[in-house]
Amino acid sequence: METAATALTFRDATDADVDELVALIESAYRGDDSRAGWTTEADILEGQRTDPEGVLEVIKSPDSRLLTVERDGRIVACCQLEHQGAHAYFGMFAVSPLLQGAGLGKVIIAEAERQARTTWGVTEMQMTVISVRDDLIAWYERRGYRRTGRMTPFPYGDERFGVPQRDDLQFELLVKELGQSATP
Repeated sequence: METAATALTFRDATDADVDELVALIESAYRGDDSRAGWTTEADILEGQRTDPEGVLEVIKSPDSRLLTVERDGRIVACCQLEHQGAHAYFGMFAVSPLLQGAGLGKVIIAEAERQARTTWGVTEMQMTVISVRDDLIAWYERRGYRRTGRMTPFPYGDERFGVPQRDDLQFELLVKELGQSATP
């Protein structure tokens, strides 16, 4: 029986993956293609979600990894993990819209948490989510993340992050205690 984790390969992204990763991230969040999945931001933001320079910056940063997930030789998902002292930051999470809703995201975030804990010894994962994304925040809450109420402003006027379609956007910090890594 096939499960969400069937035949997934996790690896760090390389420079050669940049164009494919940008296309994946854009397809998961922006434009009409993103409407095939439930993570779309097409109704609140237009324009780009990321660009080749932004993806390459994550790949090249010494404290960051862009975890790439493949199935059958195709990149189907990715997420950024950044070491920030006692915690790790989780971002740039994208799952192909055609594969959303089948449990793949749960498998990927669990593996990202495991890798952050075992690689860096962190005890907490943090992320920021656009505060009006109630469905997405609820999904993260079901994975053990909690809302902090700590907000940071959306970068209005910086089109590298998209073109807002409403004036009430801000980011909320979500956190999850990871605990200690299990001993083998």
